[in-house]
Amino acid sequence: MGTQLGFYIDQSQCTGCHTCVMACIDKNDLNPGIMYRRVIESCGGSFAPFGDAYTNNVFAYWTSISCNHCAEPKCVANCPTGAMHKRDKDGVVMVDTDKCVGCRYCTWSCPYGAPQYNEEEGKMSKCDFCIDLIEKGENPACVDACPYHVIEYGPIDELRKKYGDLADIRDFPSSKITKPNIIFKPHKGAEK
Repeated sequence: MGTQLGFYIDQSQCTGCHTCVMACIDKNDLNPGIMYRRVIESCGGSFAPFGDAYTNNVFAYWTSISCNHCAEPKCVANCPTGAMHKRDKDGVVMVDTDKCVGCRYCTWSCPYGAPQYNEEEGKMSKCDFCIDLIEKGENPACVDACPYHVIEYGPIDELRKKYGDLADIRDFPSSKITKPNIIFKPHKGAEK
């Protein structure tokens, strides 16, 4: 295989503005309800009596997620037609809509909810890493849209050298399941 592409997400800077989501929807002309990129909120904590007042450990932070173009994608392994496939060139997981029968096994298999069912076409669709933009020397739409530069992409080996290899954070399935090609910088309030 060639160079595996991946994402780096700086959770510590994400404000939950959803600009990345809107850029993805616009770029891919997605129907309502279909989202290749999503922003998930992690929140919790409580208030506790502290003398005559209360103290708290309340937290809230956001994480931008999409397909992780996993090393061991369950969507590919469980696709009965071979429509879901991983490109040798760059490790991007794609859908061949000519082969897709819309059975949704990929959706049920993916722990990240990446494959999306397009009811109008009766086929699956998903983040393709904006491969058309990358091949023209441009960035994926979500990367350029983020006003806080939360999303970075590139060869996963280079991203891991630069940022480490943290792929397990709160509200995100275990990296042991599919070995996702994603790295996080956690929010300072993130629980382990």
